[in-house]
Amino acid sequence: MIKLGIIGCGRISHRFMQGIKQVEGAEVTAAWSRRAESVEQFVNQYGGKACDSIDELLASDIDAVYIATLPDSHAEYSISALNAGKHVLCEKPATVNLAQLGPVLQLAKEKKLLFMEGMKPPFYPLYRKLKEYLLTDPIGPVGYVRAGSAVMDCPPDHPNYSYDLVGGAIMQIAPYEAFLALDWLGPMTDIQTMGRFSGKEVDMFAILQTQHQDGYAQLYCGFDLHGKGDALIVGTLGHITIHKNWWNPSKATIDYLDGRSIEIDEPFTAGGLNYETEHFCNLIRNGQTESPIITHELSRQMIAMLETSRKQIGLKFKGE
Repeated sequence: MIKLGIIGCGRISHRFMQGIKQVEGAEVTAAWSRRAESVEQFVNQYGGKACDSIDELLASDIDAVYIATLPDSHAEYSISALNAGKHVLCEKPATVNLAQLGPVLQLAKEKKLLFMEGMKPPFYPLYRKLKEYLLTDPIGPVGYVRAGSAVMDCPPDHPNYSYDLVGGAIMQIAPYEAFLALDWLGPMTDIQTMGRFSGKEVDMFAILQTQHQDGYAQLYCGFDLHGKGDALIVGTLGHITIHKNWWNPSKATIDYLDGRSIEIDEPFTAGGLNYETEHFCNLIRNGQTESPIITHELSRQMIAMLETSRKQIGLKFKGE
């Protein structure tokens, strides 16, 4: 049994609890949050120990932590957990920037502990089935990716809009698009970003055009428009549409140059975070300190993409 502690008891932690019920041999036994009232509510609903401090959480009988806070604290809590000898699954983005990520990955290496950024799409049954299908019926070399999401239903006081908590569309939504572009097109070689703030301290809409080792991507993210949320992956022999919401994928269509159209349906269960959590727990059992899917190098590339994009539109956070 792998015992986990949760740092942060906001919305994403509730989805995590929905998923972990489906992960065999794993349980959450302790929780802590910067807001004491949220911890009490959390353990009253799910069980486990409510900790008064992060030190108490890290001193408890847990093997790993799931960091579910906003990005402003990811690096700090990751370092604290690793120094306490705990494996770390940290919500995306792993840190605010590359300067923060480097020490986290170096410490994980020194401590021989697992650090993994939480990036759910590649672990979904649909995404895995799609990749497997393409091995025998490929669309040829991929040269273009288009993806994005814009949501208008966040309440005005949502932390996504907070400068101090490292909010904004690029930091909260674009990590998914960055993953997709890098996964299909390889390392980024150039980027052009346009964005608007719409009266906020953080970006409310941004468009990223990126050049990669194997092609180009056009990506968007936002909070002041409502976008469709599908993804297009284009190769020489056909193209793939991952239908909305592509980051929680359950259906894809492959249209081939020869006129064939293939539908792939693969529903997910328990909110979807269960798949990356299962992967994380299996890595711990196998003594692995890095995911072969969300590698440390991929995390570096995703953070670099977000950081460069932010700086191009003039968004720098404290200390940058």
